[in-house]
Amino acid sequence: MESLSSLYQDHLATLQQRTREILQRQRLEGLLIHAGEPIGRFLDDHDYPFKVNPQFKAWLPVTGVQHCWLWVDGVNKPKLWYYLPVDYWYLVEPLPDSFWTPYVDIVPFADPDEIDALLLPRDNVAYLGSAPQRASRLGIEREYINPQPVLDYLHFHRAYKTDYELACMREAQKSAVNGHRAAKEAFLSGMCEFDINIAYLSACGHRDTDVPYDSIISLNEHAAVLHYTRLDQRTPEHVLSFLIDAGTEYNGYAADLTRTYATHKDSDFAALIAAMNSEQQALIATIETGINYIDYHLQMYGRIAKLLKQFDIVSGLSEDAMVTEGVTVPFLPHGLGHPLGLQVHDVAGFMQDDSGTSLAPPSRYPHLRCTRVLQPRMVLTVEPGLYFIESLLAPWRAGAFGRHFNWSRIESFKPYGGIRIEDNIVIRDNHIENMTRALKLA
Repeated sequence: MESLSSLYQDHLATLQQRTREILQRQRLEGLLIHAGEPIGRFLDDHDYPFKVNPQFKAWLPVTGVQHCWLWVDGVNKPKLWYYLPVDYWYLVEPLPDSFWTPYVDIVPFADPDEIDALLLPRDNVAYLGSAPQRASRLGIEREYINPQPVLDYLHFHRAYKTDYELACMREAQKSAVNGHRAAKEAFLSGMCEFDINIAYLSACGHRDTDVPYDSIISLNEHAAVLHYTRLDQRTPEHVLSFLIDAGTEYNGYAADLTRTYATHKDSDFAALIAAMNSEQQALIATIETGINYIDYHLQMYGRIAKLLKQFDIVSGLSEDAMVTEGVTVPFLPHGLGHPLGLQVHDVAGFMQDDSGTSLAPPSRYPHLRCTRVLQPRMVLTVEPGLYFIESLLAPWRAGAFGRHFNWSRIESFKPYGGIRIEDNIVIRDNHIENMTRALKLA
């Protein structure tokens, strides 16, 4: 693999080109990108964990330092004002010296309010950041604070990852896979959800404030709560299943992986997991450029129908009828996947061009997070699920199709919660790169 330094130079050139284009379109002089400011807890002297502006970390891997500012104009060397306070209460991050620093001018400053006198002239400049009040104090007019045409353009093109970004995402995959393997071993050894999460974080080298989203560590029926994050500290008397949806970051880029395991390898639920895994892999094998991601979501409903029939969960209906009548929806109530990158649910999943034109999800499937036509260099998750959620199944009990549901069979699966299997893929010109399976995560 090329060095990160070489890949970063090409990445920077791509960002500069995009910047020149949007500045010309909007007749702007430059972009002033703010890393962000701390957000204080109400009636407290502590702040919430800091999360950097994604537009900022797109340019450089400074993800944990508040109050930084970046000036870019698409032509000149980017200029970074780096916050370097004099402080004995907290550890101060030193001036960076890394693969990317030769390509950025770095100016340290010690006081957040000092930036007023340091910044370049601010006429005809767009501010991108989370503190519009700060931008106003700097004299930036409202129309230039997070202008929608600029954001739309940058968001749309962020879907196409540079080689540097892909290299970072592969590194994130490696740490996440290490964590998943450790979590599986913790599950098999009988640990509770809380301790499994500690095992995951330790193997990843992350703190719970470092991961890109709260880890979902679910034993038994908790897997039927799609975003379960409570982390019980007691192990159930009878452990039947384990679902882990957890990721990591590398240089600001995310991994987002999910696996499901059964305690008893000869159980029907273990067989259902294996069958779901096969269907997920078969679907990925069909993915190609030029096709809308919605089509693959609909294809997955057909595959879910096949499983419902195969495991005698629904009977007396054809697979096509199950999809047409929405019988598959309560079993798979979320979208097939989403764009991935600087954010876990990366931006522009609905955008059809860089002017902001969007395609909303079909009304029947409002929870989709991606309606893009797939193109090379896009990175997406593929994460089908099959769950046994009473609140979604209840309306079907007395409905016209209720007699087709094998309710006793469903009751036998409910203690397991459900299944989700998630890989992270890169769309290529003539193939799909499965970053997750390349690392042999079972």
